[in-house]
Amino acid sequence: QVTLVESGGGLVQPGGSLRLSCTASGSIFRINVRGWYRQAPGKQRELVATITSDGSTAYADSVKGRFTISRDNAKNTVYLQMNSLEPEDTAVYYCNLKQVILTYWGQGTQVTVSS
Repeated sequence: QVTLVESGGGLVQPGGSLRLSCTASGSIFRINVRGWYRQAPGKQRELVATITSDGSTAYADSVKGRFTISRDNAKNTVYLQMNSLEPEDTAVYYCNLKQVILTYWGQGTQVTVSS
């Protein structure tokens, strides 16, 4: 079993920055994929960014150039640095961890971009 705990959400003005963190605990394999997803009110959950164990990254087109995903394998933690935030980025952000055939999710953290 794996538990994921997110932190770092909050209220920020347009153009501002936030850094989300997600720490995993439990039976974590060396090879896994970590990711961030988001779900805005009335919309489906969508992929934001992913990062593999060896550091390969992928991003949704809507966040390329503004968001950066990174990970610290020693701490079992993945980060999402979000810059130049826009009102359209407002959502609940979820981290996940995929290993073998299993996927685990965090409880989510609210990010609100508003003036």
